[in-house]
Amino acid sequence: MVKDTKYYDLLEVAPGASESELKKAYRKLALKYHPDKNPDAGDKFKDISHAYEVLSDPQKREVYDRYGEEGLQGEGAGGGMSPEDLFSHLFGGGGFFGGGGGRSRPSGPRKGKDMAHALKVSLEDLYKGKVSKLALQKQVICQKCDGKGGKEGAVRQCTTCAGRGVKIIMRQIGPMIQQMQQTCPDCQGEGEVINAKDRCKGCNGKKVIAERKILEVYIDKGMQDGQKITFTGEGDQAPGIIPGDVIIVIEEKEHPRFKRKGDDLYYEAKIDLLTALAGGQFVINHLDDRALLVNILPGEVIKPGDVKAVSGEGMPGYKRPFDKGNLYVKFDINFPPPNWADQSKLALLENALPTRQPLPPVKGKEVEEVVLSTVDPMQQSRAHMNGSGEDEEEEGHGPSVQCAQQ
Repeated sequence: MVKDTKYYDLLEVAPGASESELKKAYRKLALKYHPDKNPDAGDKFKDISHAYEVLSDPQKREVYDRYGEEGLQGEGAGGGMSPEDLFSHLFGGGGFFGGGGGRSRPSGPRKGKDMAHALKVSLEDLYKGKVSKLALQKQVICQKCDGKGGKEGAVRQCTTCAGRGVKIIMRQIGPMIQQMQQTCPDCQGEGEVINAKDRCKGCNGKKVIAERKILEVYIDKGMQDGQKITFTGEGDQAPGIIPGDVIIVIEEKEHPRFKRKGDDLYYEAKIDLLTALAGGQFVINHLDDRALLVNILPGEVIKPGDVKAVSGEGMPGYKRPFDKGNLYVKFDINFPPPNWADQSKLALLENALPTRQPLPPVKGKEVEEVVLSTVDPMQQSRAHMNGSGEDEEEEGHGPSVQCAQQ
């Protein structure tokens, strides 16, 4: 006993109509109410298309006959062909008159997924440029069967899923019917089946085989972290699709001596105190194996933390290799060790350096002379904390209470 006859009424057939009668009725009504012929009948066209989609599926029809529309409200009930897709599936192609009118969907093969690969590149290679070779595993069309999977005529549409690659499962939860999709177990989602004896020996019916591909990646001077290099059409191949792209993403390695910000380079130089005060030279080994001999002019005093620039010695610009950024040098001063000079040398130093700053007046204040000592602040802090704990025990407010033992 059919619970609801709404979908049968929309198709103008009896509840016991056969599959061929349903298809014939849908064809007749779809031609009558298609929006290309009858622009005001868009809703009617959708309704009859939905009704046919449900009743043409044996499992959905069984659920509808037993529970009506409510039984189809489970998960996945709304996912199926669009009315236009269903119409094209039955009538084969574009618009209503086959001419690819405005309502037809784009035809042709879809594009496969792009594949992204990270390529770690040193700062030296980004400075000088390089050609790297990258080995990839990709799927390519089997040449033995030309991507068919088997001998001519051996490939059949899967009858379990009607070529869709998925199977509808109904599950009753209380008064409701839950509808779910799962990959068809008979064709593993391919929509096609091939007998074992007819499968291609090269790909075992998979239509594609794995192939190792070597790509030559040109690292241009000045490329930056995160920049992409695209190899069009080098992605996985499969029958009926356009191969996707292989996208190489530059990943800049951290450098032990240089830091990069855009086209500028940053370097930390450690010089001795004499060079900082009296001038001199120091060497920077650059990324292209050149040695930069940097001059500090006499009288140019360098203080700890000072930053100076060497113009035009930064990174080359991308696609502008002769237009370089700057090299910024941050200075650290290497002071001499304690007791490095006797009194005579210190006297000479005092005569050479600017005179000392006079002490501020301390008249009328109690003056106490102290001496500096070298300490580790962390160790001194821990010792102070431990000492405080001992003092509290000595100056405690009575003996501590211990747990009684039985």
